[in-house]
Order: sequence, then structure tokens, then C-alpha cells
Amino acid sequence: MQNQANQIPMANGNDSATHDLVSLLSSEDRDFLVRPNGDQVKISNLDGKIVGLYFSGSWCGPCRHFTPKLVEVYEELSSKGDFEVVFISSDRIDEAFDAYFMKMPWLAIPFSDSETRQRLKKLFRVRGIPNLVILDGTGLVSSDQGVRIIKDYGTEGYPFTPERVNALREEEEAAKKEQSLKSIFGFQKTRDFLISNSGTKIPVSELEGKTVGLFFSATAYRGCFEFTEKLVEVYKKLKEKGESFEIVLISLDSEEEYFKQGFDTMPWLALPFNDKSCEKLTRYFELAAIPTLVVLSPDGKTLNPNVAELIEDHGAEAYPFTPEKLVELAEIEKAKREAQTLESILVSGDNDFVIDKSGSQIPVSQLVGRTILLYFSRPMVSALPCFSTQVNLHIRRDQGDKRKAFLQRTFKITGIPAVVAIGPSGKTITTQARQLLQAHGADAYPFTKEHLKHLDEMIEETAKGWPEKVKHESHVAHELVKTKCSGYVCNGCGEMGHGWSFSCKQCDFDLHPKCALKQDEGKDEPKGAKEGWTCEGDVCRKT
Repeated sequence: MQNQANQIPMANGNDSATHDLVSLLSSEDRDFLVRPNGDQVKISNLDGKIVGLYFSGSWCGPCRHFTPKLVEVYEELSSKGDFEVVFISSDRIDEAFDAYFMKMPWLAIPFSDSETRQRLKKLFRVRGIPNLVILDGTGLVSSDQGVRIIKDYGTEGYPFTPERVNALREEEEAAKKEQSLKSIFGFQKTRDFLISNSGTKIPVSELEGKTVGLFFSATAYRGCFEFTEKLVEVYKKLKEKGESFEIVLISLDSEEEYFKQGFDTMPWLALPFNDKSCEKLTRYFELAAIPTLVVLSPDGKTLNPNVAELIEDHGAEAYPFTPEKLVELAEIEKAKREAQTLESILVSGDNDFVIDKSGSQIPVSQLVGRTILLYFSRPMVSALPCFSTQVNLHIRRDQGDKRKAFLQRTFKITGIPAVVAIGPSGKTITTQARQLLQAHGADAYPFTKEHLKHLDEMIEETAKGWPEKVKHESHVAHELVKTKCSGYVCNGCGEMGHGWSFSCKQCDFDLHPKCALKQDEGKDEPKGAKEGWTCEGDVCRKT
């Protein structure tokens, strides 16, 4: 039984509507559609056919990428004689419409009939393009997810109904249980080979019995480009050691030029550019990010859904990516954390320094014994409240310094801004220092569990002296109730709050205790501000 969340939904608001195509596609003075050469075709000729209403525009990059796929499917199905596509343009200039329509083998609403085009967009609630609404032979909307169906299944999705798509998914799930190298690369029944970057065709059968990595990548994406350099190094090392390991590139590049540019740097094999299997494998392995390296065991089963991070961290030592190897690597990581020093994370070759705002080099050795904050950010990203200068706020680096990537991997930084606190011993205190600073400001220092526990106890003790309810001029509708909470944004000062608030659940309104109780009344500047600086919210600026 298919999971309902994976099923293709029906069209919003039009599920039960049966459309008469003539009424739907005609106007008061027009009962025809047009071909790219200008020929007119009576709308009544579409009666009984499966019709795809294709909302698209020449200015839309995703549309230009999808249209060739739809053309291919359309031409393959043309022999059936019961499938037609009608183009509804989003272009505003007739020259752009004409040039784009000339690449299509189907019909269109005339560009001059802007009223009908707008009516159809409104009727089918088109919020974005490309969009393909499928009508069955009776005029009933069978799906508004035609683009997704075509991308995932091509002609196999015909007649593009939810029932057909769910049947295909059930087949895929059954195939996963019996997965093999042949079943994976058998998606494209007309091709039983891979290619090298010299153009040589290599039979898929030559991979039998090997550990195989499926490398999902896009050359135009910088992260993939940088990872490829590392992967090439690992691949060559494993080949030199005689390991039975092969890699197959599954390119997600939209332009053949990018595909060739990237593949030329790779010593392994690839699916041909724009091969149908690429998108099918992307869905089959539920790709969530790139670069991704899926590892298949010698029997063709999935050994690991993504070893990209393991290769970044351990290189060739991560091979053969088995569960036993992962346990071994986890022990290595644990030992590294226990032996961590400031030098081990901040010194790399000749890069044994950081820089201050003036650009002066500060040896890492001079920072040893201090509490250090590693501040992962970029210009115009601010997230830290002002706090005492006894803590090093962040460490800058030279542009091009590879330590940034190393630190991001080491501390698993997936989003910015982020702050990691390193203690005087060089050990990691917390990777959640940003949240602690937002909640407690400078009081979060030195970020240790013992200190934070003591801080929470102090806050709890203080809270006992607060009233259970207060009235406040900023929220006159209801009384505010003293409430314990994990985190919120104060509706008074706009800063993050933590622990306690005075809250109105009915109105989703929160005030810091200091705001609700007017503890800071009469103070011109918040705690931590000093002469020459102005602090607003979680940003301090020099005046």
C-alpha cells in the first residue's frame, strides 16, 4: 500500500469538475487553436483525447529546461493519437511567444487571446511555471502534477493519472527489495553501457562484483566542484591499492557544456549526458543534497546512501564504507575530540595565525588558554547580542584559507550564523553558543554545563519573586501570565528570550520579564553597551 504522502494529488479546486474543451479553450470569436506554422485546428478535434494544458514562458529557465523533455514524451506518444498538449503562454511580447512556440510540436491558445490565457491560469490556480494540468478523455482533471510525472517517469507515466503513478511507485518499491546493479542501470532499457570521458562505451556488466559509488553532482555548483577534487584523490589512491572500486557520475547539469567540463576532470565512468536514468535515479535514491555519493555493495544492494561527508573527513580511509568501518571511524573521531587542542583545529601547515580587523597576524599560540568563539558568518549576517569583551567574539581568516571548510566539517555547520565555543583546554564546550548568547547575552560565558545550570537556577530563584500576572500598556487586551518557555521573540524589544516570559497565549504575545516588569526603565543603553557604541536588538554598531 502506498504512503498517501507520496501519491500525486489531484488538481486543487477542480477535482470533480468535468470541462467541455470547446467551452474551456475557446473565446467568443474563436473556436480554434494554432500550430507554430500558423495553421488553425478546431478545438472540437480534441474531444475524447487526453489533453495537457502547458503553462509556460520563454523567460522562465525551468520552463526552457522542461520543454525539451515534454517534446520528447509528446513525440513518443504521438503514434497513439489520443494525447495532445495545449500551450498557454506567460510571455508578454508576441515575438518571444513566437520564438518559443516554434520549438513546440503541439497546439497553443493564440497569443492575442490574453483574456483566455488569464482565465485559464486563474481557473487552474497556476501559481508557478512550468505547470502541466492533465485532463482525461472526458475533460476531468486527473492531475495538476504533470510536470512532476513527466520528469519522474516520462512516457511510462502515461496516461498520467495518480493511479498509474502509484502503480509505478509500487513497482519501484518492489524492485528495491530485489535491488541489483542490473536493476539500477536497467532503468534505461535501450542502453546497457556507461561512458568514459574519452567517449569509450563500457558495458554495465563490467561493474558486477565491484563496490560502486554513484556520484550525483552538478559541475556548476561550487560545492560539487570542490568535492570532486577530493574524490579524485581518493579514487586514485584506492586504484593504486588495487581495490575493486568504481564510480559512476550521475550528472545533474542542465547544459552539456558543464557536463563535459566536469567529466573531463574525472577518471571514472558516467551515464551519458541528459540520460533518462539520471532523474529516475535521483528519485529512486531520494536525493536530498549534492554532492552525494551513494555506495553499492558488490551484490548491488545499497551499502550507504551518502558517504560524501565520510570522504571529506577521512579520505580513502573511509573505504569500504561498511557498517564495521563506520564504527571504526566513529572511534577515531571520538579520540580526535578527546585529544583536540586549539592548534589542532586552527593550525594548518603554514597557516598558524588568524588576523584582526587591521589585518595584523595573530599567532594561534597566543590564543591558547583562552575561551575562543568560532563565529561562522558572512557580511551583513548578524546574530549575536553585545556582550563583554572578555570573550573573543569571532576569528577572521584570510580569503581562500581552506581552514574554513575544515572547521565547517569538524563542527557540522549546516547553517549560518553559528557560534562554537572552545574552552581554555582547546576542547569544544558547545556548538550551540549562538543560541546561548541569544538567550543569556554575556551571562552565558563561559558556556560550560555547570555554569549554565547555575545560571538557570539563578533565573528560577529570581522568577519566584515575580508576580504571576501583570498588566502592560503594550498589550491592554489581556493580562500577561508568567510562563516558562524554551525560546521566543519579545514583542517589546524584539530580542530573543529564553526561560521565562510574560505571555498571552490567546494573542501569541510575549514580553521579556525585564520588559514586562520595566526593570530597565530609565536606562539609556542596554547592558554591555559602552561609550561610542549603540546596541539595538541583537546588533551593536559603532557611532
